[in-house]
Amino acid sequence: MTNKSTIAVGILAVIGGIALLSGASVLWAFPIMWCWNYTIPYLFGLKTITWSHAWCLAFLSGTLIKATTTASTKK
Repeated sequence: MTNKSTIAVGILAVIGGIALLSGASVLWAFPIMWCWNYTIPYLFGLKTITWSHAWCLAFLSGTLIKATTTASTKK
């Protein structure tokens, strides 16, 4: 009986983690949308964007532009 309950707790933890990450990524889209809609139409005359466009923009920029660090062994 405890093995089944352990599996159920694990499944719920995975589902909760996915929901938490999804919610965080949606919340991150709003500041991007607001900054874009405040700056870009004024500077370049482009259209405003929705939160789904901002989410896609954040996803693409995060995928294409990664911050990397390398450890140097020189002393």
